[in-house]
Amino acid sequence: MKSNMFLLTAGLAATALCSCSQKKVQDRPLNILYIMSDDHSYQTISAYNDSYIETPNIDRIARDGARFTNSFVANSISGPSRACLLTGKHSHKNGFTDNTQQFDGNQQTFPKLLQQAGYQTAVIGKWHLTSEPTGFDYWNILTGQGDYYNPNFIDNGEKKQIQGYVTNITTDLALDWLENKRDKNKPFCLLLHHKAPHRTWMPDTCDLDLYDDVVYPVPETFYDQYDGRIAAAEQEMSIMKDMDLIYDLKMADAENEIHTAGLEQAGRNIYKRMTPEQKAAWDKHYVPVIQKFKEQKPEGKELAEWKYQRYMHDYMRVIHSVDRNVGRVLDYIEKNGLLDNTLIIYTSDQGFYMGEHGWFDKRFMYEESFRTPLLARLPGGMKGDIPEMVQNIDHAATFLQLAGVEIPEDIQGESYLSLLKGEKPKDWRKSLYYHFYEYPGEHAVKRHYGIRTERYKLIHFYHDIDAWELYDLQEDPSEMDNIYGDEKYADLVDSLKVELRKLQEQYDDPIAQKYE
Repeated sequence: MKSNMFLLTAGLAATALCSCSQKKVQDRPLNILYIMSDDHSYQTISAYNDSYIETPNIDRIARDGARFTNSFVANSISGPSRACLLTGKHSHKNGFTDNTQQFDGNQQTFPKLLQQAGYQTAVIGKWHLTSEPTGFDYWNILTGQGDYYNPNFIDNGEKKQIQGYVTNITTDLALDWLENKRDKNKPFCLLLHHKAPHRTWMPDTCDLDLYDDVVYPVPETFYDQYDGRIAAAEQEMSIMKDMDLIYDLKMADAENEIHTAGLEQAGRNIYKRMTPEQKAAWDKHYVPVIQKFKEQKPEGKELAEWKYQRYMHDYMRVIHSVDRNVGRVLDYIEKNGLLDNTLIIYTSDQGFYMGEHGWFDKRFMYEESFRTPLLARLPGGMKGDIPEMVQNIDHAATFLQLAGVEIPEDIQGESYLSLLKGEKPKDWRKSLYYHFYEYPGEHAVKRHYGIRTERYKLIHFYHDIDAWELYDLQEDPSEMDNIYGDEKYADLVDSLKVELRKLQEQYDDPIAQKYE
């Protein structure tokens, strides 16, 4: 289904999506506010799951709009995910397959097409695409991965260090652009990209003691032995083995008695970025934790679960800050009369592991990293759950259709605007394609591609390995039992491989076809 068959003119787009009382407000295309965090798991948004944390502000978008229950990415790693967003194309088509690449800013992106249609465009926060942003009237981006404390930003080409906490600063910059820097006579498209909750999960000083009394349940799959899953057994993203005490868990003791391999100095350097006031607040919280750890000297299972609790506490504290700042932006939108003419999106660049399979990070096509939260509030649109499968390559087509801009034929994603309007397209996709490339690389996740349908998932790990995995997501949602090779599923495997080949041909992925 190519979504441009449903295209509306810019004038019609404004009126078709609003009630009669709103028509005077919406005399131009809708604004687009796209809020994206980095590595925010769907498990830790209370609109999806309230067992870990309450996220009342993010939940506001779901409460007043739609919750996508089957939202996924095309390549679960930061830079490539962002390239898929901008271009509406899979990684092999936009050229940014892994984080060692440089994004070609000369290529077609949806912000450029919106600019041509009269939109004010801006990107603020994490960019992580190496090259400078193009297609934006205003950009103010973090350098590289960005720092949690006193980060460096590049303000339209000028590098500046800003004192404070990154989530607050990013929000401040976004609110300043909305209030003071944009042309308010034009519709806007703002990409507000938070660094948080990316590794190393450093909370704001005001949140350091938050959730101290909470004990997080260890996931049922925490001690997974990866039977029948060769690639899963060979990764390097284990909380027990690979999560660094100093870099990740802030055990940089003043006595210099705790040492780790590889990331120790990087962890100590992070602390050095702080101001004396920030260090004082940090030490007040972490010094007692460090001292208790040194006294108890946990080992084995006790150490693994201690690391898990520390990780979860810091991750949740960082999420709390994101939620608070999302609330600031939503309050601004509402108080300034923009709520009835702005599409509001909240999502993440991919999913993340909260200890499932004993892991942190992402990369795999398994559900926790493949699946991503997606909440959307469309003025006059539907409220409730949207079960259809969508992917991050779909955002570009959606935003272009919303603006009344013709969707170029080479965009591979599909507009989900009809879904937001409560429609049920009969020809909506029944399967999704995924391809991960970054190996050899950090965390040692093997290259793989695969297909997901409503019930089944077929994955092929390749390059220096040749291994297939098949999961029945209805019977085995945790993906613990690889049923590939079981004769009773032979016909299913054949049909899934046929469908996989169709997707590879549809998306013109020549690399994957070589390993069929």
